[in-house]
Order: sequence, then C-alpha cells, then structure tokens
Amino acid sequence: MVYVQYLLQIIAALGIFNVWLLRFGQDTEYRGGKASNMSEEFLVYGLPIVAVYIIGFLKIMSAIGLLAGIFLQWFVIPSAILLAALMIGAFGMHLKIKDPFKKSIPALIMLALCVAILLLAA
Repeated sequence: MVYVQYLLQIIAALGIFNVWLLRFGQDTEYRGGKASNMSEEFLVYGLPIVAVYIIGFLKIMSAIGLLAGIFLQWFVIPSAILLAALMIGAFGMHLKIKDPFKKSIPALIMLALCVAILLLAA
C-alpha cells in the first residue's frame, strides 16, 4: 500500500508543479471566470494580487513536501493537510463566482488525492 501512497504523492505534486510553474501564465478551460492566466484568475475571485504569490508559495511548498515525504514520512501529513485546505479554498472560490462545475473538477480531484494520501499515511 505504501507504493500507492507514493504514487498519489507524486501525481499530486506534479499536478501542482504543472499548474503553478508550467501553466501559470497560460489560459486553460479551468481558469476561474474568464481569466486567461493565474494572476487574472485571482483578480476574478476578488483577491489581492499578493494572494497569488502567497497561495502559490504554499502550494509549491506542499508539493515539495509530498515529494520529500517519500523519503521523510513526517512531511506527508502536514503537506497533504495544507494542500487539501488550499483545494477547499479553490473550490470555494469557484462557487463564489458561480463558475460552471467543470471548472472545479481539478481542485476536487486534488482534494480527493490529498484525502487518499492522508488515509494511507495514517
């Protein structure tokens, strides 16, 4: 079972890196409202621009923690909890601006991965 947990940790971390490092400035069909990049998305949510960098830092650090957790198990639970909380927030932002459900799917998938990681790590 531990290998399943590791696989989920890798998938979650790579997903965060993809969104926050590779696709940060790109338009995707999952961006909130009519935003065409991450900074615009946070503005659509009514958040200050500094929130992009705070949330981005927290998400990237949680992804690094999930990867580090493969070697240092004590990183896993705090990283998965932080990332799950951030995904709940992301889902809430989509609800706040009345996005179609489809735009919430990535956050909900990431939340499900975090819950699975937490269950396996417990």
